[in-house]
Amino acid sequence: MQEFFTNVSRYPRYLISFSLGVLYTFLQPLLPLFQKPSTAIATSLLLASGFAFIAFTLRAMLEL
Repeated sequence: MQEFFTNVSRYPRYLISFSLGVLYTFLQPLLPLFQKPSTAIATSLLLASGFAFIAFTLRAMLEL
């Protein structure tokens, strides 16, 4: 039974490391876009509008 709980306790660490790895992989290509002010503004606006689009879509779908 102790072995079971040891295995179960490893899952949160795996989830955190997996999530950070995916986030790092997605953000790595975006970092050079923040070197110039013009592309940094455009990238920030694109990310903010994408987040707003997803938020509004989910609100409409869930009728919140």
